[in-house]
Amino acid sequence: MKYIDLRSDTVTWPTDAMRTAMAEAPVGDDVYGDDPTVNELERLAAEMTGKEAAIFVPSGTFGNQLSLFTWCPRGTEVILGEQCHIIQHEAGAASVIAGVQTRPIFAPNGILPVDEIEARIRGSDIHYPPTSLICLENAHSSGRVVPLSYMKEVSAMARKHDLPIHLDGARLFNAAAALGVRAADIAQHVDSVMFCLSKGLCAPVGSMVAGPRSFIERARRKRKIMGGGMRQVGVLAAAGLIALKEMTKRLGEDHANARYLAGKLAAIPGIEVDTTALDIDMVFFKLPAGVDGAALASFMRSKDVVISPPELGMCRFVTHYWIDRAAIDKVAGLMAEYISRG
Repeated sequence: MKYIDLRSDTVTWPTDAMRTAMAEAPVGDDVYGDDPTVNELERLAAEMTGKEAAIFVPSGTFGNQLSLFTWCPRGTEVILGEQCHIIQHEAGAASVIAGVQTRPIFAPNGILPVDEIEARIRGSDIHYPPTSLICLENAHSSGRVVPLSYMKEVSAMARKHDLPIHLDGARLFNAAAALGVRAADIAQHVDSVMFCLSKGLCAPVGSMVAGPRSFIERARRKRKIMGGGMRQVGVLAAAGLIALKEMTKRLGEDHANARYLAGKLAAIPGIEVDTTALDIDMVFFKLPAGVDGAALASFMRSKDVVISPPELGMCRFVTHYWIDRAAIDKVAGLMAEYISRG
């Protein structure tokens, strides 16, 4: 890349192998179900998550909202974390697309207390919207990974109430790498899972939703309603295949680089790194008092480093395929230079 971009792992460019595969991909019309590259990607996604079937969608937000739209009758209620992506970063789509009410629980680290979930489950009283779905997120956008023991506990409680669970697994394979397990070991505790091909895996576009075959069949019709029939989309699915077959195997490198970056930043006087949130490829930290985050971002951009200014007082840097140790050393040096100016 011509510049160092630490804003997110969504900024990754496709690899040379992906570009070649995209150019050469056999394609058909996916709405008719005859795009062979998409079909192969969906089979692989289902296999890797341990689900019966999967469907290719344009984005993670699309995949989450398609899942709510498919699971939830209109006017019902979804229980989820107050800090989760569906609440914070999907533009209120649940009310617009699925027509559901969200009932959030304070869960800044992605752990919704099981007793609090159960206490919020509502049934047939005509005054209340009945609960139709529970949503979890792993890896969580706080940079933390949710333990499998917790997911198993939520799953057992949900089964008792005959409620499905959807997992926002945008960074599912990061979570798997951090836990040292397969993606299927995480997904076994939920009914459906969405994961992104374009977050850390270098595919330029796309996400997958996996679950029971009957659910995916219903989701395919709902995807059409949402405008997700993408025709000769094998040119994108080809990159997704490489993302799953190859890029999922190297995510541990990004995690190690994030910890390396955290150490470099922590060595700069005044910077406070959140060492409790270093499970995956993210580093969260606070700038020294008096440092203007917007001015810092402008300075870094002038040095060909792209960062986001602080949000609610917290900065986030994200490592990925295109960020190596040399890039991290450069970033740390520039950060130290700017902050030393006072």
